[in-house]
Amino acid sequence: MVDGKYKFTFVIITSLFFMWGFAHAILDVLNKHFQEVMHISKADSAFVQVMFYLGYFTMAIPAGLWISRKGYRAGVIVGLLLYGVGSLLFIPGEDLMSFGFFLFSLYVIGCGLVFLETAANPYVTELGSRATAASRLNFAQSFNGLGYICAPVVGSFFVFGETASVATPYTYMGVTVLLVALVFMRMRLPEIVHDDDASGETAPVRSLVRHWPFVFGVIALFCYEISEISINSFFIDYAHDDHGITKQTASAILSFGGLLLFMCGRFLGSFIMSRVRAEKVLAVCAVATVVTTALVLAGLGRVSLVALIVGYFFESIMFPTIFATSLRGLGNKTKRASSVLMMSPVGGAVGTWLMGFAADWSGSMTVSFVVPFVAFLVVMAYALYVERLYRHS
Repeated sequence: MVDGKYKFTFVIITSLFFMWGFAHAILDVLNKHFQEVMHISKADSAFVQVMFYLGYFTMAIPAGLWISRKGYRAGVIVGLLLYGVGSLLFIPGEDLMSFGFFLFSLYVIGCGLVFLETAANPYVTELGSRATAASRLNFAQSFNGLGYICAPVVGSFFVFGETASVATPYTYMGVTVLLVALVFMRMRLPEIVHDDDASGETAPVRSLVRHWPFVFGVIALFCYEISEISINSFFIDYAHDDHGITKQTASAILSFGGLLLFMCGRFLGSFIMSRVRAEKVLAVCAVATVVTTALVLAGLGRVSLVALIVGYFFESIMFPTIFATSLRGLGNKTKRASSVLMMSPVGGAVGTWLMGFAADWSGSMTVSFVVPFVAFLVVMAYALYVERLYRHS
């Protein structure tokens, strides 16, 4: 799955996936915390995700340009520095108790993560055969899932505990990330050069528009982010408001139920994709997420809650598989295309706000799941399209 000469590099880069998984998942704890401490609505608390993923949207193209000129390693270092600084800003933020300052801190973290992901995701796809790119990226993204599991547990311990402190987990994150940045400053990573990069020509973004599988991939990834992030953001609200489960218990269910299945799904998906075409696996999982989300919308009590948890297993392989499939055959356009794909997490900001608005308007978290349901339908359309397109390749 990984070329022998790149095995150590693969291990080092994969460690980064855990770090940004943790940063993403701890937002789900912040969402509920700010609703209660600052007495704001669900739609207003969604600005936690809005500002975080706005960082992705505004910095994705600059990150791609930086990485195209300076290389993957430079992108990783800038990303780690911004991530670390943004985390440490939570220390003065807790003293000020200003929602706006917290949002600015999250925006800085988001800017850092887009550098990390724009560098690491395509880099992993290049560390071996193109045929196993999706499998390799799914394996690396499995450690992203491990970060997703740990964050709600750690976050709820500090944020919902007796000595509640939103700054403490971010302080630990910031110090750790800056130490890792120092490690990357002192090490050398092999730079991947495409055969058609020798001309020194850079591919303008507009040239990617002519490649329909890529354009459809951007749309599908945007819609996947709408579903994944909005569900994560309001899982605790859904379990607490519609099922009477305590916030701490809901956090534990999110970690050791949904997100554990999410991580297992990526490990299993990586194994299966080394033997079965990635597009076929994506199509099966996309249909399954539409079904599980429909069961949530049906309002079937605990059956709906179980369906929501099971849905994490099937959605787990979607981001890395859509990402790798969208980059297929792009050659020297890969770095630029990656930066465009990394604008897609802004879908999480859109989806979270829409879901929060729907919940406030209807007075029901169940009704708000129409947002991820529609988005999963678009992902399913893309999955069926690429399954048919690459069936005989």
